[in-house]
Amino acid sequence: MRVAAIDCGTNSVRLLIAEVVDGTLTDVSRRMEIVRLGEGVDRTGRLAPEAIERTRKALLGYAMEIAELGVSRVRMCATSASRDAANAADFTAMVRATLGVDPEVISGDEEARLSFAGAVTGLTVEQPYLVVDIGGGSTEFVVGDTEVRHAVSVDIGCVRMTERHLHGDPPTPAEVAAAEQDITTAVDTALRTVSGHRTATLIGLAGSVTTVAALALHLPGYDPERIHHARIPYDDVAKVTFDLLGSTVADRRDLPVMHPGRADVIGAGALILRVIMERAGRSSVVASEHDILDGIALSLA
Repeated sequence: MRVAAIDCGTNSVRLLIAEVVDGTLTDVSRRMEIVRLGEGVDRTGRLAPEAIERTRKALLGYAMEIAELGVSRVRMCATSASRDAANAADFTAMVRATLGVDPEVISGDEEARLSFAGAVTGLTVEQPYLVVDIGGGSTEFVVGDTEVRHAVSVDIGCVRMTERHLHGDPPTPAEVAAAEQDITTAVDTALRTVSGHRTATLIGLAGSVTTVAALALHLPGYDPERIHHARIPYDDVAKVTFDLLGSTVADRRDLPVMHPGRADVIGAGALILRVIMERAGRSSVVASEHDILDGIALSLA
């Protein structure tokens, strides 16, 4: 059976087409487009028409590939931006017309559980895990071993924190301090809620984490195989975060591992990861290329 999973977040929309054999996945195609669906949502409470149109164009390409590759099941999950928007019905109508299925605007709890399912597949590190999925609008904290034990979603993400605090290019020390305070409050609440301090291994998901990992590893280009399950020390995360927050967007775009659509928000994403490591008392983070997208595909299997 061939399935298609689509994850539509605040910053990107991603597609995974996979073969399912005995409950395991084999990738056929992975694609990502930066559409910034959540642009301005933190301020206006609405999805911008131009953001919906960018997403429509990306989904149109995905729909063509799904048809060409003979997919039998499709599931699209929409996360933080779509939960927050007053005009989510406009987005739903667009997806139905473009893709032929309704998007599931999932709760933060469901988002966390799907992320955990995708992340722990193939892991051989010590349990229990603290899985953190740093998105554009929210970050999910999940504690579990073979299954989820506790989960919570908090409204800190790389797009939301950039729009709320990091206005300079590069951001000023005062802007960074304000963002860090906001992040710290949310992280402390999340860690208390899920008992995150009692876990053995911190696992980081999504583009902010994998980009920080790629920079810490000094890769000449973005290499998912090198990044997947790489263990990154705290000192390296702190150094990368300091460098990103001290550079301009143009300088970040010139980094060989940087997706150009991530360059303006990666500083906030790195800061979120660094604060999580500090507040959870972690000396390292294991980066994972498998995340909610794989969890959605597994749910179809």
